Amino acid sequence: MFQLSLSRKIINKDKVGMIDKAFPSLGIESFADLGGVWRVEGAYTFHALDKHGVKNAALVDLHLTPTVVDRAKSHPQLRLINGNFGSQAIADEVGEVDAVFLFDVLLHQVGPDWGTILKMYAKNVRHLLIYNQQWTGSDKTVRLLDLGEKEYFRNVPHSRRVEEYKNLFEKLDQKHPEFDGPWRDFPGIWQWGITDADLESKVAELGFKLVSKKECGKTGMLPNFRDRAFIFSRQ
Repeated sequence: MFQLSLSRKIINKDKVGMIDKAFPSLGIESFADLGGVWRVEGAYTFHALDKHGVKNAALVDLHLTPTVVDRAKSHPQLRLINGNFGSQAIADEVGEVDAVFLFDVLLHQVGPDWGTILKMYAKNVRHLLIYNQQWTGSDKTVRLLDLGEKEYFRNVPHSRRVEEYKNLFEKLDQKHPEFDGPWRDFPGIWQWGITDADLESKVAELGFKLVSKKECGKTGMLPNFRDRAFIFSRQ
């Protein structure tokens, strides 16, 4: 996958392209970037702020880094929201915006799950910008943990040696030391294989139509995932 550098961080050109396509064509002037800090320091938020006429923006994450906090000072229209975007209280704090960014986050959501997350935010927005690792291993969406240990690790981009995945299947029902729930529901691990059909059906149920869909290539070396970018707009 080709990537480019913005703000000294490696970010994905297809996500940048989706923003640059959607904002002028759909008249987007406000947005919320959900879970947009990890690894990219809010790069997609700041790209939208720097390149488009944004009047109101929110960047939501559990961990707001010093880099993000410092850079946000140059953007008075940006609200930094420290919290779990899966919380109804956080969704209420985000409030009404033209669009939400859901980049690389839907496949991690369990309680609430990815469909409930979409429902929580869809009622307050006109557009959904989604970049997700989409499941191609079967016709239906799967909970990856239900595949069993061998197939699970064949279908996630992490080995058993990575801290979050170490002895994972031995502690699925144990309380996570930092997350309020068991390891099996921890959003820090891969949770779902979401099919295009199920994603598009769920969004259609919420009153949105597919405006744009882009095939962005294979997800690393994973046999049953493809990266795809979607833009949905309220009908």
